[in-house]
Amino acid sequence: MQRLLFPPLRALKGRQYLPLLAPRAAPRAQCDCIRRPLRPGQYSTISEVALQSGRGTVSLPSKAAERVVGRWLLVCSGTVAGAVILGGVTRLTESGLSMVDWHLIKEMKPPTSQEEWEAEFQRYQQFPEFKILNHDMTLTEFKFIWYMEYSHRMWGRLVGLVYILPAAYFWRKGWLSRGMKGRVLALCGLVCFQGLLGWYMVKSGLEEKSDSHDIPRVSQYRLAAHLGSALVLYCASLWTSLSLLLPPHKLPETHQLLQLRRFAHGTAGLVFLTALSGAFVAGLDAGLVYNSFPKMGESWIPEDLFTFSPILRNVFENPTMVQFDHRILGITSVTAITVLYFLSRRIPLPRRTKMAAVTLLALAYTQGPVLFNFTFKISDLDEGIRNI
Repeated sequence: MQRLLFPPLRALKGRQYLPLLAPRAAPRAQCDCIRRPLRPGQYSTISEVALQSGRGTVSLPSKAAERVVGRWLLVCSGTVAGAVILGGVTRLTESGLSMVDWHLIKEMKPPTSQEEWEAEFQRYQQFPEFKILNHDMTLTEFKFIWYMEYSHRMWGRLVGLVYILPAAYFWRKGWLSRGMKGRVLALCGLVCFQGLLGWYMVKSGLEEKSDSHDIPRVSQYRLAAHLGSALVLYCASLWTSLSLLLPPHKLPETHQLLQLRRFAHGTAGLVFLTALSGAFVAGLDAGLVYNSFPKMGESWIPEDLFTFSPILRNVFENPTMVQFDHRILGITSVTAITVLYFLSRRIPLPRRTKMAAVTLLALAYTQGPVLFNFTFKISDLDEGIRNI
């Protein structure tokens, strides 16, 4: 990790950096060139970076500092992706409601003795999930779901440390420009908000609902907000990282390029909306309602799309409508990605842009069949359990 983030110190001792370490010579009298003023956060020598940071030690040149910050944000985006994946596994194993309280420091130490485990299990037994769904659960089974939720929470704390501690270090060293300071503050604030939102979501599944005997679930609205904020954090970190690590390509601003760029932005928004729709599917277990494709049951348009009143409530709370909307959005997203790929083929683009378009197309056509087959198996398993 040290070699990844920080370049070797002997690189600063090479000949190419000797002029930077040496004091500047006075400008020649016969030189009539004009020295342009530097923008805020831009430095011409290592010594200026050191002076700007308020320290007398030698710091990194601006380009090297940008590479370090870019690699750090790339690692951050990877940890966020891991948190999303781990959260999905926690959701599939129905482990999210196993920890019935939240403490920033106290809960970092798991139960160790038999008495502590029994006390934790007794707290879980006081909430709806045990009373309605898991009333015959053993302590061994409880330990499994508890550790699943525990690992998700501890990973979230790791994400917070990966963002906040290096950010404070880079800020003190003066390696962040004025604009980058604003971005880093926003990212760190979003990490903290994400943690609070996660507990706010879990809390909705722990509440007693006297008028309902359905399986306890977290609010689909809070689940969508939790997933959406995680996706925003991931995309913002990755975008900022790549903007620092990859040199920008200067392409002529043609009409075709502008059209491609706008269509790419629209496609990204559509994919984001599809992901949020998937959160509503997960929150309502709507994926188990119909397990056939392309039809839903025996019809293209099911009859129970508008069973709730008012009509707008069906979009967010009717499992049939939620699954129907998710299917439409998924098909539309794949279509838009396909069109984006063919539009990119008509324009001379850099190699990495073409590779990104091909990868996006391959992922789009791979994800659909895999998710449908997985949902179909889960639906069959759920139906078999209910018939026992």
